[in-house]
Formats: sequence, C-alpha cells, structure tokens
Amino acid sequence: LEEQLQISERMASLGLLAAGVAHEVNTPLTGISSFTQMLLENADPSDPRTPLLEKIEKQTFRAAKIVNGLLNLARPAQSDLGSIDLHGVITDVLSLLEHQLRSGSVQLRRDMHAESTLVLGIEHKLQQVFLNLFLNARDAMPKGGWLSVSSRNEGDEVVVEVADTGSGIQVEHLGRIYDPFFTTKPIGKGTGLGLSITYGIVQEHEGTITVDSAAGQGTRFVLRFPLAQAALLRGRHSQQHQA
Repeated sequence: LEEQLQISERMASLGLLAAGVAHEVNTPLTGISSFTQMLLENADPSDPRTPLLEKIEKQTFRAAKIVNGLLNLARPAQSDLGSIDLHGVITDVLSLLEHQLRSGSVQLRRDMHAESTLVLGIEHKLQQVFLNLFLNARDAMPKGGWLSVSSRNEGDEVVVEVADTGSGIQVEHLGRIYDPFFTTKPIGKGTGLGLSITYGIVQEHEGTITVDSAAGQGTRFVLRFPLAQAALLRGRHSQQHQA
C-alpha cells in the first residue's frame, strides 16, 4: 500500500509538471507543423527538398503524440463512463495486433474464464491499457514466444492477467516501470510513457495493476477492475457519505 501511495504521489506531481511542459511545447510545435504543411501545399514533388518537408511534418506529428501522452497524465477524463465488456475490448485489441504478433512469431494463448466482464469505464482508454501491455510483451520477445491472456472473476472483481515469455524486467528496474520517460528500450524505440499512462488509466477506473517479473523469465501483469454493478454501488455509497 505504501508503494502504491508513493507511485500515486509521484504520478500526481509529475502529471502537473508534464501538463505545464506539454502546454509550453505545444505552441511552437503547432507553428512548425502549420508552416510545414503550408510549404508542402505549394511544393514540387520532384524538388529534393519536398521529402525533407514531409519528414519534418511526420516528426512534428510524432512529437505531438508524445505531448498528448504527457497531457493524459494530468488531464481528468472528458468522456462519459459506460458499461464496457472487458472481453470485447481485449478481443478488439488482439485483432488489431494479429498481423504484428504473427509476423513477430508471437503465439497467443487465451484462457478467458470470467463470466462477468462488464466494468464501468471508457472504452478507448481501456483499449489503450491492453494495447500498451500487448505491445510491450511483443517487444520483449524479439525472437518470438508466447503471449498469454487470461481472465477470471474474484468476488465483485474481474481479474485479467497478461503474461509473456520474454526478456523480463531486472529487479532494479521494477520500481520505476510506471515512471514517465523511464524505458529500457533503445533510443527511438520507446517514449517511456506507455506504462505511466496505463497505470493512470487503471487508477482512473478504480482498478489495480501489479507486476511479477524476473530477468530472462518473462513478465506477468495482473489487472483488477471492479465489476460495473459493484462500481455503481460504490459510487452511490460515496455520494450518500458526502451528502
């Protein structure tokens, strides 16, 4: 609990800092992007400078994506909560990644036994959680391996486990994996924002995420979300208490 509290406090302070930095960076970034697109409108495709402008445009889009990721650390949710089928979310994300997993020799093992999977949440954010976890698993297995996804019900919660047979996480890095910008991937391969954003979204959905990993032995993430009915009851009790 103390560790979770420390992570939450770190995320809150870093989120506020990130939001300030992101707003400052966004202004010149928008200018660069706009001017580049104006130049491209009148550019001659045969001009050797045109591909350079296209590269500048592509990199500004990439930078904007990173900035938006920073803003997500601090910005409260704008979307309305709804009942979301967690199995449906997982299936949709896996179908999106099917080609990438297959081309990377990653085999999929599903063990979905949860009977109740409706949670109170925001669909695109939950998709982002599993997209980040599945992509990290793929990156941890450059020579291929097994990605296992399982689900079960425990009391009024749905538990989802995402495991891989990849390179694992070194002990000294485990305490930092949710820190913004912390990454063990080579330069240009990762921003270090994926797990930070994942952690924030899980917290936002009143869930928990834990990790079990050892170098060379793969990684297992365990996510717990309150079922929609339980989450609604909690919300009502909280409102009554505040009243």
